[in-house]
Amino acid sequence: MQRILNQKIHPGMLLLLFCLCHFIENRSVQAGNCWLQQTKNGRCQVLYMTGLSREECCKSGRLGTSWTEEDVPNSTLFRWMIFNGGAPHCIPCKETCENVDCGAGKRCKMNKKNKPRCVCAPDCSNISWKGPVCGTDGKTYRDECALLKARCKGHPDLEVQYQGKCRKTCRDVLCPGSSTCVVDQTNNAYCVMCNRICPEPTLPEQYLCGNDGIIYASACHLRRATCLLGRSIGVAYEGKCIKAKSCEDIKCSSGKKCLWDFRISRGRCALCDEVCPGSRSDEVVCASDNTTYPSECAMKQAACSMGVPLEVKHSGSCN
Repeated sequence: MQRILNQKIHPGMLLLLFCLCHFIENRSVQAGNCWLQQTKNGRCQVLYMTGLSREECCKSGRLGTSWTEEDVPNSTLFRWMIFNGGAPHCIPCKETCENVDCGAGKRCKMNKKNKPRCVCAPDCSNISWKGPVCGTDGKTYRDECALLKARCKGHPDLEVQYQGKCRKTCRDVLCPGSSTCVVDQTNNAYCVMCNRICPEPTLPEQYLCGNDGIIYASACHLRRATCLLGRSIGVAYEGKCIKAKSCEDIKCSSGKKCLWDFRISRGRCALCDEVCPGSRSDEVVCASDNTTYPSECAMKQAACSMGVPLEVKHSGSCN
């Protein structure tokens, strides 16, 4: 051992050892974990990549990206994410709004805690119609700018379907372009595009039995008939219509239950496992059995419980 230590080390080897030690020292300081967001409690969540320096993690300029310098094993990362609500000692990449790109319809703003946040700020300067609009979600918005803000806050597919408040009839609805007004099963007016040509069915399971007792070759044919009629027809069950004497003759797909309409001696399949959220006073509906329900969802649950189909006569109490 003493003989090995007494041997002269080549200068090139010394340089190599010095560079290697310097690299290891810097790597142990810089290597950390990159995260996509920081929670209100200050912890990092949604792990993006391990083994990155802060510069590598933060070069995207994305607001919310954060970094932790601890180079810990995967078991510790797992414990942090599952049991601790995220990683501690979270260092956000952005402390100000400088050079922050929030994307279309948003802008960076410092909040009350002096932290940069992306907030919805759509460009409403080119909107000509200043009145209320009806969205594709069936809700009335104060104006188109309010709808754009709602779209920014988590409804990316939300669009204006027609100007004015959402209506229960097509009488005063002016649909844009070549779209047509149709009243659905809940008596809400929608603007839809009617299919002019539908391909012929190639599989027997494409056939549908409508609530009107008519066989439709496919979903496309049913939508086209709905457009031409101007009100919803709805699907009774999949396949061709049969001469059923009761619900025992009708096979519903998984998760659906047969409801029997005694007025016309016809059955239909309905989804009956829906969980109703807390209802508001403006969701009260009067159903076809002349009973007031706190919401349309509650009406559907009652229909499933009784085994008979119910439809909305109008919004509000039956009285």
